Amino acid sequence: MKTKNIGLETEAPKKECNDRHCPYHGSAKLRGKIFTGTIIKASMHRTVIVEWPRVFFLPKYERYEKRRTRIKAHLPDCIEAKKGDKVKMIESKPISKTKNFIVVEVIEHASS
Repeated sequence: MKTKNIGLETEAPKKECNDRHCPYHGSAKLRGKIFTGTIIKASMHRTVIVEWPRVFFLPKYERYEKRRTRIKAHLPDCIEAKKGDKVKMIESKPISKTKNFIVVEVIEHASS
C-alpha cells in the first residue's frame, strides 16, 4: 500500500496499516486545528487521551491560573506512540461521539 501525502510537513510512518481512519493509508480527510500535547492515557482501542497545559487570565483577581486541555484522539496502527510521548494531532471529521482528532506524528518519545 502506498503512503499518501497528507499536506503537512510530517514524517510518514514506515509501518503500514489497514485502518480506514489513518491519514496516510486510509481515507481520513484532515482539516482544521493542529495541536501538540503529551499522551496521558493509552488504554483504549486505537484511542489516546492527549493533554497540554495552558494559562487562563482571571480578570477579577488580575492573575493567571494554570489549566489543562484534554482531547481524545484516534491513534492509527502505523503510528507507534505510547503513554508519555509528545505527539502532533490534527482535526478531522468526527470519528465517534467524542473523537474529532487524529494523531499524525510522534514528536518526542518518552524517556524510559
